[in-house]
Amino acid sequence: MVIEVVDDMRASGEPIPEPLADKHYSGEFRVRISPQVHRALAIQAAEQGISLNRLASAKLAG
Repeated sequence: MVIEVVDDMRASGEPIPEPLADKHYSGEFRVRISPQVHRALAIQAAEQGISLNRLASAKLAG
C-alpha cells in the first residue's frame, strides 16, 4: 500500500515526506502542563534530588 501511495504522490507531483526514522531530532520539545502538575513534579524531583528535566525524561521514557 505504501508503494502505491508513493507512486500516486509522485504522479501528482506531491513531495514525498521524509521517513520519521531518517529525521534528525534535537532531543528538545516543549510541553504545556497545568501549574498544579508542574508544582507536583517539581516537588517530586526535589525530593529525589534530581532535576525536573531528568524526572520528566525518566517518566516519558518509562
